Amino acid sequence: MSRPNTHAIDVRPIEEDEFADWLRALNAGFLREPVVSAEVVEGRRPQFVPGRLLGAFDGGRCVATYRSFDQEVTAVGCTTVPADAVSNVTVTATHRRRGLLSRMMGADLAAAKERGDVVSTLIAAEYGIYGRFGYGPATTMTEWVIDVPRAGFDPRRPAVPDDGGRIDLVDAEDVRKLGPELHDRVRRAQPGAVSRTDFWWQTNTGAVTFDGKWTEPFYAVYRSADGEIEGMVSYECDDKWGDAKQPLNTAEVNWLITATPRAERALWHYLCSIDWVQTVKSGWRSPDDVLPLLLPDPRAARITTQADWLWVRLLDVRRAMEARTYGTDGELVLETVDADGFTGGRYLLEAGPDGASCTPTTRTADLTLDVAELARLWLGDESVGRLVTLGTVREERAGAARLADALLRTPRRPWCPDMF
Repeated sequence: MSRPNTHAIDVRPIEEDEFADWLRALNAGFLREPVVSAEVVEGRRPQFVPGRLLGAFDGGRCVATYRSFDQEVTAVGCTTVPADAVSNVTVTATHRRRGLLSRMMGADLAAAKERGDVVSTLIAAEYGIYGRFGYGPATTMTEWVIDVPRAGFDPRRPAVPDDGGRIDLVDAEDVRKLGPELHDRVRRAQPGAVSRTDFWWQTNTGAVTFDGKWTEPFYAVYRSADGEIEGMVSYECDDKWGDAKQPLNTAEVNWLITATPRAERALWHYLCSIDWVQTVKSGWRSPDDVLPLLLPDPRAARITTQADWLWVRLLDVRRAMEARTYGTDGELVLETVDADGFTGGRYLLEAGPDGASCTPTTRTADLTLDVAELARLWLGDESVGRLVTLGTVREERAGAARLADALLRTPRRPWCPDMF
């Protein structure tokens, strides 16, 4: 049987009048109902940015989708870098293994490089896809479930902060006013965190809905003694009761952001003190989150999910390595291999706690690694020594891996609170 002519399939940016067809293909690729209402099309219209939504068309029908948008990522040391965020990647089941993703990805990464983006980012639905495009898993996500009765809080004491602060329930409109400034403070201090668009705040507070299935959550804010907003949480509660009329309710966190340790402690205590709530689901948290240690009995929190989260693809090694700070002073020569030709080469990294320079060099390499492996290391969450053991990083000079770990790894693990 002859192979299909893949180049007869047109891969290109979509026009605005093709947006509905593109959304239908997106639904089909994610195994959702392959129909799109006019309400959904209009609700998602702000996501249409000319040139940033790609589609593959076979006989006029959209059979693959791809979207990218501008983003900022916080590097170690809390400098932000411009990123090409990738989302909505699908290939319809009838058109798999025809190179459509490779064509869309290649076009988008080339455009991102031309724009001057330092990295590209995504959340991978499947682990095995994106490594071949130079992406590496750079952060991890953990979810906890808290057994509230076992947590050890005294039910006779109200969950009122003892630091002069207070917790208040607020409405969605308040969140849209107060949330962006708080989140901006938080994400600029958290390596691995990403920026949120105004559209994110609209869709995550019900101002924009797609399918009429929106359920309004609860929103609570923590205010310090001087009235400053230092924390915010969105959560939902179910309505479940046992046969003997005992409450078995669960509070599920959609997102929780805090700018101070006191706000984090206060909000988790509040969630564990809500009448009838027997279980709290944490939502996406950092793998070394302090949450269990905030409970009188840390064993009341058990991990239900731990997996890779933010994937990073370096588009400019020099700017990426110069954007972050390092744990000690030292020099390394890195030989990076980039099969796609965006940012391979040999670089001298002269680094320290105050920053770094990263320049092309002809000196002998200390470490040789693929750009995807350097992406795994960029935010400080992976060990060079582990990758040497795995054989994905080659140590060219004895002791180079140990020095690289001292330079690159961070005391606290990076974390991306968001799905996109």
